Amino acid sequence: MNSSVITAAPKPELSWSERLARWHFDLWLGLLLLAVSGLGLFVLYSASGQSLPTVISQAQRLAIGVAVMVVLAQAPPEFYRAAAPWFYGFALLLLLAVAALGQHAKGAQRWLDLGVMRFQPSELMKLATPIAVAAYLQSRHLPPSAGTLLVSLGLTLLPTALIAIQPDLGTALLVLTAGVLALFFGGLRWRWILLAAAGVAGAAPLLWMKLHDYQRNRLLTFLDPERDPLGAGYHITQSKIAIGSGGLFGKGWLMGTQAKLDFLPEAHTDFIFAVYGEELGLIGVVLLLALYTAIVGRCLLIALRGQDTFQRLLAGSLGLTFFIYVFINCGMVIGLVPVVGVPLPLVSYGGTSMVSLLAGFGMLMSIQTHRKLLAS
Repeated sequence: MNSSVITAAPKPELSWSERLARWHFDLWLGLLLLAVSGLGLFVLYSASGQSLPTVISQAQRLAIGVAVMVVLAQAPPEFYRAAAPWFYGFALLLLLAVAALGQHAKGAQRWLDLGVMRFQPSELMKLATPIAVAAYLQSRHLPPSAGTLLVSLGLTLLPTALIAIQPDLGTALLVLTAGVLALFFGGLRWRWILLAAAGVAGAAPLLWMKLHDYQRNRLLTFLDPERDPLGAGYHITQSKIAIGSGGLFGKGWLMGTQAKLDFLPEAHTDFIFAVYGEELGLIGVVLLLALYTAIVGRCLLIALRGQDTFQRLLAGSLGLTFFIYVFINCGMVIGLVPVVGVPLPLVSYGGTSMVSLLAGFGMLMSIQTHRKLLAS
C-alpha cells in the first residue's frame, strides 16, 4: 500500500515593506521623510556658512526625532485616543506655566527652562489639539452639530490664544489650523465655514488693534515690500533676489552669494528655502516640492484607510497641517504670505519643531501599520 507524504507549502517570503510593518514602520513614508531630511542637511551646510558643528547638531536632533517617531509608532491608535484628554491637559498646563514662569528671549516668552534643556510647550499643542478634537468627534454624530462645533472650537481656541499672547503668531496659526482641519475632515458644513470667514472679516479692525507693532509692520510689508526696503522689507527683498538669481539650474552647492555675503538674514532657519533656491535652482525646488507633495499624499492615503473616525480625522489633520507648514514657509519667502516665522519642515535648523513633526509622523505610522496587522 502506497503512502503519500504531505508537506506544508513554503511560506511566501515577506517584502521589505511587510517586514518593516511588523515593526510598525511605514517604508514609503519613512523613505520620503529621510529624503527630505537628507536634502535639509545638504543645504544646511551651505546656509550655515559651512559650519560642520551646526550640521552635526541638526543630525543629532534628527536622530532623536526618528527615535521618537519609531517609539510612538509602536503604540496602537486606540492608545492615543484614550490618552487624548490627558495629553491635552498636560500640554495646556505647560502653556500656563510658560505664561507664569517662561523665559524671555527676543521680546517673547515662549520657552520653559528645565535645567538640562529648554523647549517650547507650544510644539506639543500642534499634536495635542488635533488628537483632542479627533477623539472628541469620534463619539459624536457627524457632521458636527452646533454644540459639538462649539466644544471643538473651544478645545482649539484656548491653546491658540495662550500661544498668541507669548507672542508666537506663527505657531498659534498652526495650532488653530490643526484643530480646524480635524473639524473639516469631520464634515464641517460650508455654512459654518462661510459664517466663520464673515466673522473674521468683521473682526478685522479689532484684530488689527490687538496686533503688536512688529506684526502690523509684517502685514504692511507683505502688501508693499518696497515701502521700507532697508527695514521691514529687507528680509523678503533679499529672499526674492536669492531665489530669482538661482535660475533654472542654480548657482551650485556652496556657490550662493546672498547667504555667504550676509545679505540674507536667518539663512539657516526661516529663510533656508531662499538659499536652497539660489544654489539648486528651479530644478532643485521642484524636486523638494515633489517630495513634500508625496509625503502629504501618503498621509492622506493613510487617512483614507483609517479604520475608524478618530484615525481618519487625526491622520487627515496631521497630513494637511504639514502641507500648511510647507505652504506658509515657501509662501513667505517668495512674498505670497506675510512673514510669520514658520520654519521649513525637516530642512530649517531647529530641534523642538523637528521632533514634534516626526512625533506626528510616528502616529501616522501607527495608524497605517496597525491597520495592516488587523487586516491580516
